Amino acid sequence: MSEIVTLDQVRNARRDDRIWAVIATSGRAARIAEIYPTRDAALADQAWREQQVRAYAQFLRLSRQPVPSYSVAPIRRADLPRSWRPLPALGFLRGRLN
Repeated sequence: MSEIVTLDQVRNARRDDRIWAVIATSGRAARIAEIYPTRDAALADQAWREQQVRAYAQFLRLSRQPVPSYSVAPIRRADLPRSWRPLPALGFLRGRLN
């Protein structure tokens, strides 16, 4: 039997596919650090990661490592790379975003 799909149902389906990503950027390299179902959760993680960077700022300066910056952006679950894994919070201490 056919089912009528309303425009609201289509919009809601698109919203359900959206997740919020915390994106770590260092120089030209950018990587999805973590994903969350809500923007508030992603913003909380971003703030925590930025606090960690501030805590290790002296170490980063002495070791001449680039300081990562973090941003939050909506992405579709389908856009997440298949081999994606969360970036450790202090992964930037190794000097690379992986």
